Amino acid sequence: MNPAEQYILQQKEPWRDFLLQLKVLVEKQVPEADLLFKYGIPFYYLKGRPFCYLLANKKYVDLGIVRGNRLTNNLDNLEKGKRQTVRSLRYKDPDDFDLEVLQTVLDEAAGLY
Repeated sequence: MNPAEQYILQQKEPWRDFLLQLKVLVEKQVPEADLLFKYGIPFYYLKGRPFCYLLANKKYVDLGIVRGNRLTNNLDNLEKGKRQTVRSLRYKDPDDFDLEVLQTVLDEAAGLY
C-alpha cells in the first residue's frame, strides 16, 4: 500500500469512506492521472504536473484543483480562500456531494493539461 492510500485509510469516518469514494471517482474520470503522496497528502499528477489533491480536515474534505483559477464552470461551487491559483470543491458533509459537478470540474481541469 502506498503512502497516499495510507493517508486515506488513517482518516476518521465519515471522511475515510468519502475520500475512498473521491479517489475512485477521480481515477475513473481522469484515468491517466497518477496518485502520489506529495506535500503530506494524496496528490494526483497529470502529464507529470500537479493536477489535484485530496485533503481531510476535522470539518471538511477538499478536492483541490491546482489550476482552478482557470476554470470557467461551476465557479459558485469552488472555494478560493486566500489562494491565487488553487480552487477546491469543499465538502463539509458527505451528503453535499454532487457527482455531476465533480465530473464537470474534473473534465474541465484535465482539459487544461
